[in-house]
Amino acid sequence: MNLEEYFRRIGFHGSYDKLDLATLKLIHKLHILSIPFENLSIHCGERIIMDLEVIFNKVVRNSRGGWCLENNFLFNWVLREMGYDTTMLGSRVFNSILNDFDSDDSHLINKVVIDGKPYITDVSFGVSFQIWEPLELISGKDQHQAAGVFRLLDKGHIWVLEKTARKPLVVNPEFAKSNLVNRYETNQIYCFTYKPRESEHFLETNHKLQTDPASLFTNKSICSLQTPTGFKALIGWTYCEVTYKPEEGVDVLDMRDVTDDQIEQILREQFNVKLQSKLQPKNKKVCYTI
Repeated sequence: MNLEEYFRRIGFHGSYDKLDLATLKLIHKLHILSIPFENLSIHCGERIIMDLEVIFNKVVRNSRGGWCLENNFLFNWVLREMGYDTTMLGSRVFNSILNDFDSDDSHLINKVVIDGKPYITDVSFGVSFQIWEPLELISGKDQHQAAGVFRLLDKGHIWVLEKTARKPLVVNPEFAKSNLVNRYETNQIYCFTYKPRESEHFLETNHKLQTDPASLFTNKSICSLQTPTGFKALIGWTYCEVTYKPEEGVDVLDMRDVTDDQIEQILREQFNVKLQSKLQPKNKKVCYTI
């Protein structure tokens, strides 16, 4: 870990002498504004490897993004190097088709304790479900952020993260009924326990998610990045720019389809992503909303 390189990657120029909540909030937000949530390696014929040196070179030195098993694993390393009291946790993502949480820990998050108070950090869920700063680990508290109202609920044996959103306003008539548009006001996102996890816990999942024909990530090529006013995303050949307008009670979605010839330029100009291998975009019909 070279903290100075990481800080340059996210544009952090401050001091981290104080391991306080303000510093944690700042690097969390800078990370999600600078490093995309993306699974493009799968669709470039590359393997995603849970090795910190490999992830550091990919994300920090080669200006790529990654999915949660890369981004949050890297963020855990950053926090440990800075001196924060942090623990990796596994979480199970909500499956709307099953109306229940997945059976396996497919998502990695971090718990950070500051002055005896626990917080959840997650820099890699992407799109409108991305938290912009750590969440206080308090049950039932409405925590207002750019994307909407997040809350953590203590269910006794598990904690559940849910979000209440604004109404989507799709400006392009041809996308008014797109299955990428999330129309539920409140969404359960994932659940977790306090049980500490090491990277080995996720190795089988890491392999399955990028090889299973039924996996979301083998069926869709995804790249999303938070912006100061919302987020942008490229799902297969569909490019979206989303602007949060809480004062109007809506999220404005500007969506358009692009051609194969435009993909590389969009990734470079909108996400600062430069691929070394040819991307084969994919957008099969599996349940996924932005």
